[in-house]
Amino acid sequence: MLTALELKNYIANGLACDHAEVLGDDGQHFEAVVVSPLFAGKTLVQQHQQVYQALGDRMRSEIHALSLQTFTPEAWAKSITQ
Repeated sequence: MLTALELKNYIANGLACDHAEVLGDDGQHFEAVVVSPLFAGKTLVQQHQQVYQALGDRMRSEIHALSLQTFTPEAWAKSITQ
């Protein structure tokens, strides 16, 4: 069974990110916040696709549901100061 920490490590190892936070305790349903400079100029869909690419086949086999919040570093800085 996949843990939130393992999922966080998969994201961090597969995508250049400044911050990754993953919650989930049942091994299949997770919530993640990912902050990456690679998201700059990308649509929300493209940002999520980049995270899915980092996870590869795990999205089909190990992860049943993943709720994503993605931010550029600038957007993340604004969101935490509000």
